[in-house]
Amino acid sequence: MSTSLTTCEWKKVFYEKMEVAKPADSWELIIDPNLKPNELAPGWKQYLEQHASGRFHCSWCWHTWQSPHVVILFHMHLDRAQRMGSVRMRVFKQLCYECGMARQEESSMLEENIESLVDNLISSLREQCYDEDGGQYRIHVASRPDSGPHRSEFCEACQEGIVHWKPSQKLLEEEATYTSGASKPMLQEGSGYSFFSLRWCLFWASLCLLIVYLQVSLHGSVFL
Repeated sequence: MSTSLTTCEWKKVFYEKMEVAKPADSWELIIDPNLKPNELAPGWKQYLEQHASGRFHCSWCWHTWQSPHVVILFHMHLDRAQRMGSVRMRVFKQLCYECGMARQEESSMLEENIESLVDNLISSLREQCYDEDGGQYRIHVASRPDSGPHRSEFCEACQEGIVHWKPSQKLLEEEATYTSGASKPMLQEGSGYSFFSLRWCLFWASLCLLIVYLQVSLHGSVFL
């Protein structure tokens, strides 16, 4: 059974995976609750995870809820000369919509979610810090059922101007292209099949009428 991970376990997963991905470099992961999107120091890069899945627990009324729209902000920097890198991370919080208390709650995440989120982070590190092909990112929101509309008034990320709860335009365009591309061959194939079926039906019908006509004509000539 999966267990929720603490901040220390976040770091453990990150260090283990970076040891495999970039064993020659030394990386650190720092939790920074004051991290701001698009406010980068010179040489720093940004990666924004917009659709992480997390569970929240209200410390006031004990209400719990699941959200597929947890936002995680990463700022990262690599010193190539020293072969040392740093990642600053902020997980945005949410308010409890049951009791309405103005207390932002932190999310807990399952181990498999953390594993895939760190994989996405490393893919971004490869692309932005090492100029490598990062590979394919894991899209979390696509594999989860819809849990209802996102309530932006209770989301810390939304309140700071991060629009994240709708699919990106790129994903919508890719989905539209895939859907139209998949439907066109089926339509053409179906149209061709209907056309040839109609043509063959007409051919066999004409042939049957011709046979009947010849039989009637033959019988008529015999009686004459």
